[in-house]
Amino acid sequence: MTHLRLGTLTLLAACAGCCKSASETGAPWFAEEAHARGLDFSWQSGHAQKHYFPEIMGGGVALLDAEQDGDLDVYLVQAGSSVAAPAERPPNQLFENTGGGRFRDASAGSGAEDRGYGMGVAAGDANDDGRTDLYVTNVGPNALLLNQGACTFRDDTERAGVGDPAWSTSAAFVDYDKDGDLDLYVANYIRWSLADEITCYTKPHPEDYCSPNSYAAPAQDTLYRNEGDGRFSDVSFAAGLRAAYGNGLGVVCADFDGDGWSDVFVANDGMLNQLWHNRHDGTFEDLGVSSGCAVDQDGRKKAGMGTHAADVDFDGDEDLLVVNLAGESDSFYRNDGGRFSDRTPLVGLGAASRPFTRFGAGFADFDNDGFLDLYEANGRVTRLPEDSGPRPFDEPNLLFRGTRAGKFEEVHPRGGTREPLSATSRGTAFGDLDGDGGVDVVVVNRDSPAYFLMNRVPERGHWIAFQVRETNGRDALGAVLALDLDGTNVRRTVRSAYSYCAASDPRVHLGLGARTSIDGGVSVTWADGSEERFTGPFAASQVHVLGRGQSVKR
Repeated sequence: MTHLRLGTLTLLAACAGCCKSASETGAPWFAEEAHARGLDFSWQSGHAQKHYFPEIMGGGVALLDAEQDGDLDVYLVQAGSSVAAPAERPPNQLFENTGGGRFRDASAGSGAEDRGYGMGVAAGDANDDGRTDLYVTNVGPNALLLNQGACTFRDDTERAGVGDPAWSTSAAFVDYDKDGDLDLYVANYIRWSLADEITCYTKPHPEDYCSPNSYAAPAQDTLYRNEGDGRFSDVSFAAGLRAAYGNGLGVVCADFDGDGWSDVFVANDGMLNQLWHNRHDGTFEDLGVSSGCAVDQDGRKKAGMGTHAADVDFDGDEDLLVVNLAGESDSFYRNDGGRFSDRTPLVGLGAASRPFTRFGAGFADFDNDGFLDLYEANGRVTRLPEDSGPRPFDEPNLLFRGTRAGKFEEVHPRGGTREPLSATSRGTAFGDLDGDGGVDVVVVNRDSPAYFLMNRVPERGHWIAFQVRETNGRDALGAVLALDLDGTNVRRTVRSAYSYCAASDPRVHLGLGARTSIDGGVSVTWADGSEERFTGPFAASQVHVLGRGQSVKR
């Protein structure tokens, strides 16, 4: 990435270096406050002696407004022993935000206590009633939990027909057919069962976790079409998805080629990444290889895990990030009209990322300077050859600041916290949980407490957020918000599904630097292709609701 428009530089200059000092002087960007704020959770792998493969891959997290009171609640997917019956496993947990980013455990009696061996979760309005539902992915049958209001849910999996029995990981609600309701894409990892488990080794250790290549059993993903009556149909074969196999871990949906239809990108572990191009007739074709995002710049397949898409370079299309295994750098693919080029070393993510195994990842403007920063959650999947102590899979996480040169620079202290944090981190979600205008981070850790990283960037810039809603009040997933800031065309997609096994805040958060308002209008292109313009001005430090058909600021 070698160019940025003049308006972008003007915007950053207006910030007057408000965040530059934070990264250069080592001031922490986050404070870990999970226990202090009532968010007590640890993903239990169930590991005893034998190394069952699912134990090293979970779990997930969703940020959603479960009771529609305006703040984000937290849903955390649990696992327990993979050899135990579901009734003997610990349940998933729902934490209600009681205000200001403080939580109470609202799990008991909520109906959200699924007891599968949990991997991840997607969030979206499955039955079009205006409330955000949850789709939980498991090693084994998945679960659809319909939001009944007041932090209560009802399991509707059987009636809806979405209990995919595979080992599922990330999932995404997406209106791929433009019919006004949300369909469901489910990434599946490998065909695995307890009976088929194998034993692997990392010398000199007596036993270790295997890689997906050890099983040689890649899976096929599942696409469920929403029939509009609360039921879904498995259209995977008719849509063309059964034409390919993969070890799917990360999923992100976007209109990558600008044709007005949502495509689906899947990060595959040790196999070619897939870019499922929407052919406008209910079918997809995999253009990963021909479009340039299936392998890296040297033609190598990587261990794709988490993924995100965003218009990092302000050129009107969404670039791609895939995070990978230790020894492999990140893959940052610059998008030029649906054609991708691997620019990882040029944007500063090559050497810095390579020593770590990254899972959860996401772009967000943590310092509100107008440029996207990057957080990556790390943790090994196999042991190091040397003795690495009682927690051999733990690693520190990484934080990068987006710069005016279009590059990323690692923020120190590492991971952005004053006290070093190290765990086996997996699912990671992003959103402003305390309502102060700074994007916070929730990270799930294997067999250790989850992180709640409160945004404490010194001298953050101003901010603004937009909640884009359909006529029934649901989040308009797949809609694209566009506005002009001093000649810079800012484009953001309303999405929840990205990172790894996670669902993030779908509100569009923008850093404004020194600006105190957006005086021009804001355009929304809805998922069905229709457009609407909302007139300004829009004041900073507020969440503005943009409702379909209203065309006025609310």
